[in-house]
Amino acid sequence: MDWFEDWFGRRPFSRFFRELDRAFEEMFRDFSAMMPKEFIKERKLPDGSVERTFGPIIYGYSMTVGPDGKPQIRTFGNLRRGLPYPAPSAHREPLVEVIPSKEEIRVAIELPGVRKEDIDLRVAEDRLTVSAQRGEVKYFKEVELPGKVDPKSAEASYINGLLDIILKRAEEKGPAGERVVIK
Repeated sequence: MDWFEDWFGRRPFSRFFRELDRAFEEMFRDFSAMMPKEFIKERKLPDGSVERTFGPIIYGYSMTVGPDGKPQIRTFGNLRRGLPYPAPSAHREPLVEVIPSKEEIRVAIELPGVRKEDIDLRVAEDRLTVSAQRGEVKYFKEVELPGKVDPKSAEASYINGLLDIILKRAEEKGPAGERVVIK
């Protein structure tokens, strides 16, 4: 027994630490139960035991100040809100920047680790949907646009992990969605 265990084991709050340890074990058991199967990896160690690893789990945020002076916080990654804990998803949510102007709406999406051939981009008059997959890297995001656009006017380019889309604004109704060819 080490000094830490000896010292805490004799104190009145040792019961607290045992309960805390039990609560953490239960939380990790619940978290691993909702983990997508592709996140769980097992490997056999030289001593014959099995090591389980989870991941990757990615979560981040970007904070900017808009032209109106109000802060804008955007999250990205593969953790979704869930109860009682955040739930991991097989698809990562990429970081997206929507830049509206009078004549067009420009959308920049960060998709590192994929090629342009791996990206499926679809545009409807009020939303944009992007999905990409290369190996274990999977992205999905549906972006609600701040105005109506002409889906046939969409121009997209992909350079160094950044997908740049330019959409011309439109007032009239368009088709249900158009597939966009990425240059």
